Amino acid sequence: MKQKSSIFTATHGVMTEEVGVISGELELVTSCDEKGGLTLRITYVGAEEWYTLPGKEYRLHDVRDHEVIHRLLVSVLERS
Repeated sequence: MKQKSSIFTATHGVMTEEVGVISGELELVTSCDEKGGLTLRITYVGAEEWYTLPGKEYRLHDVRDHEVIHRLLVSVLERS
């Protein structure tokens, strides 16, 4: 399983399944298994609790798209 991590500032907030909207300095971690299954987790930078983004069973058609999808998600979540 490959994992990518990025830290960004979400001024308008990011919706999570567990606690609703979180904002500020956040870390997004995306994990992709060998079959393209994609897991999305987010947390406040330095916090121990992790949250999930809404939606289920994300799957990439091609695992080589993991980097592009990760960067796309960070750009969308960071937009102001």
